Amino acid sequence: MKKKARNFINKNKYFVKFIYALIVLNIIVLILESYQELNIKYRAFFHLFELFSVTVFTIEYFIRIWVSDITKEDKTERLNFAFSTAGIIDLIAILPFYLPLIFPFDLGIIRILRLFRLLRIFKLGRYSSSLKTIKYIFKETKAELSITIFVTFVLMILSSTLMYHIEHDDQPEKFASIGDAFWWAVATLTTVGYGDVYPVTPWGKLLGGVIALIGIGFVALPTGIISSAFIDKIQSEKQLKKSEEKIKEKNCNCPHCGKNINV
Repeated sequence: MKKKARNFINKNKYFVKFIYALIVLNIIVLILESYQELNIKYRAFFHLFELFSVTVFTIEYFIRIWVSDITKEDKTERLNFAFSTAGIIDLIAILPFYLPLIFPFDLGIIRILRLFRLLRIFKLGRYSSSLKTIKYIFKETKAELSITIFVTFVLMILSSTLMYHIEHDDQPEKFASIGDAFWWAVATLTTVGYGDVYPVTPWGKLLGGVIALIGIGFVALPTGIISSAFIDKIQSEKQLKKSEEKIKEKNCNCPHCGKNINV
């Protein structure tokens, strides 16, 4: 029974497509609810859809806990699933519905809890091979990305500190503190350039130009790291697929005459 249940929720293509569509529809409904006129007009429908979604996600969550010990008869396996990343995401997907029913939260807290419904989108990672690939890429490049992020953060601190001391006397309202200058550093280093805060002194302009040029390279670094890892992953998957096809073709040949058995 457990094996059938596990195969159904993990391998049944109709169930997987149903959950996939339900998650996407939940995100769409969450967006539509932000429109006041739609929220008032279709409030009953949104509530029924939320009730249906939570019921499905709750049943799925408890089935996954139930079948999590199928490979190893140990009660701790269920706890391991409950505290795993996938288990926590499944739990967070349904908690915003149940918590207000148990605890008397005020309206502000309830609104915050409703935002957690957005985390249901992470449930797609279980069913989407593309999202699994992205997760693998970030895991493989976490060391390189961490170094890049750390160096970028240090550069932002240094540039914002220098810019504060350069521009504070001429623009005390815009560069009132290093924290205010940090916003300028973020906008400049990421090459966004909102234009709300900018240097006016010669030394400030020089520093701003240098930071902007450095930012072009630093923004490209994470992109290059991720792109390289993504290409390597795709190529390895293609090579694996070709190897499997060759093995399959080889197994289809007669061991005596070498002719293809399927022909």
